[in-house]
Formats: sequence, C-alpha cells, structure tokens
Amino acid sequence: MSESISELGRFQDAFTAALAGDAAALAPWAAAGPGLSVYRNTVAKGLADALVAQFPTVARAAGEAWMAEAARRFAAAHPPQQPSLLAYGADFPDWLARQAAGSVLPWLAGLARLDWARSRALFAEDAPALAPGDLVGLDAAGYADLAPGLHPAAQILWFEDGTPGLWLALQVETPTVELGAEPQGLLLARPALELQHRLLSRGAYAFLAACAGGASLAAAAERALEVDPELALAEVFADLIDAGALAGPPASPV
Repeated sequence: MSESISELGRFQDAFTAALAGDAAALAPWAAAGPGLSVYRNTVAKGLADALVAQFPTVARAAGEAWMAEAARRFAAAHPPQQPSLLAYGADFPDWLARQAAGSVLPWLAGLARLDWARSRALFAEDAPALAPGDLVGLDAAGYADLAPGLHPAAQILWFEDGTPGLWLALQVETPTVELGAEPQGLLLARPALELQHRLLSRGAYAFLAACAGGASLAAAAERALEVDPELALAEVFADLIDAGALAGPPASPV
C-alpha cells in the first residue's frame, strides 16, 4: 500500500510539472499528447482568472487586457503551491513592482499591495474587536498596560505618496484617477463582517504599527506622539475602536 501511495505521489508531481511545461516528466507513465496541452491551457486560464479576481483595482487602473496578460505571465512563472486559490497571488505585488520599474505606471504595485490586503482582511478569521465596554472599569495603570494587538482582519499599510487615496478613488464606478504626493496610510478592517477602510495619518499609522508589534496602549500612544506631536490622540483612538482595528479580549470559556 505504501509503495502505491508513493507511486501516486510521484505521478502527481510529474503531472504538475507537465502542466507547467515539462512534458518529459510524464514519460515513465504516458506520452504527453494534445490532451495535456488542452488541460494545461485550461489550468493556465483558471490561474490567470483567479489573479484578475484577486486584484480588481489593478485591472481597473491598467485595463482588463493589460491585467489579463500580466496575470498570464505571472501564472506561468509562479504556479500555486497549495490547492486553495484564496491564497494565490501573494507574490504578485512584488512581481509587478519589478515589471513596473521605470514604467509610466510605477504605482500599480502599490495598488496590488492594497488589493491583496483587502483580500486578507476579507478572509481573516472571525474574532471580537476591542469595544468601548472592554475599557470600562480599567484604572489608569490597567488602561496603559493593555496591549490588545491588531484584530486578525486588520491590515495597515503606509506609502510615501497618495497611493491609498488613489486606491479608494478607484473603488467607484467613475473614478477621478490622480496620484497625490502626500504620504498616506490605509487601514482595512472588517468589524461585524463588513469591510471598512480609513485613511491614516502618520501618527495614527505609528500607533497601529506599535500595537501590531505588541506594544501597550501607553507605549503605542507615546510612539504616535513622537511621530506627530499635534496628533489628536483621543479622537484617533476612538476612531480606531469604531473601525474594529484592535483585537478584543478572548472570549470567556463557557
């Protein structure tokens, strides 16, 4: 039985290699005829379609034909490493950055990063977010020492230009496409199973980045004020709580 399973595994690996273009890998079992070519083309189209679905803002900005060709080229060089296509495309933003270097559309890679973050936010695990009621009853020390971390669905990104604003503009039917020069951050969160996004100032991003690194609320606040001494910290914290950006306390055992 173990020998049969091992043989099946070798055949599956060879078949995968054949689909990727190495037809000789199947030689011990069968000749790679025209049927394999049809299968290979079908698989390639499925991978390209999955990428287009993962990166809709890139497709909207660059055009469907451009995105389809980019997806085909990426899929040919980067076959999936696991059965589920929900996680397929993690390397696409970096690949796109290399392709777009020196082009007239260098910001496409940034849009791809944000599309990927959106996908991660949508499919992250469900968990309670920190709510105002979780802070009731905490004394000053308890409040300062609380280190909630980011909610599993919260994604934060920072750009030294206006890519987040451009990404948001491209979410509407008739966007005004303009890349601003002002640095911006973006928060993607999913409280109550509904995706939300908020532009982040440098101070707000610093606060969330510190929380993501395990800092307490007091330390995160200190870091945010170092970056932006004029930050309206109380307002920012209330907005982040409303956005569901921070992880809530673990549920009590029943």
